[in-house]
Amino acid sequence: MLDAFTKKRLEKLMTDYVEEKIPTHIRNQIRLNYKFRGNNITLIEERPAFMSDQWVEIDIAQFRLDQNKWKVYWRDSKNNWHFVEDIIPDEDFEKQLKIVDKDNRGLFWG
Repeated sequence: MLDAFTKKRLEKLMTDYVEEKIPTHIRNQIRLNYKFRGNNITLIEERPAFMSDQWVEIDIAQFRLDQNKWKVYWRDSKNNWHFVEDIIPDEDFEKQLKIVDKDNRGLFWG
């Protein structure tokens, strides 16, 4: 389980990331968020629902801490998570986040 210090550091990192990623002037159209669950951090895109004032959440990527290394997963259209084999598990969370952010293959950002 993530210790309190590590979780706090990761929360700060993720909060800064989602704040910087989406320009303020389009946050009424798209937002980013994240959720912690155990040793997992899920990056989420939020968009307004069609003809509604509700927001729809779309899971972008999931980071799972496994044996002190962060593994990256992507979610398919059936809501199943898949390990991204060509992103090598790494102890450095920020490195994994940068790889997802760049998304050279188009797995995460549609």
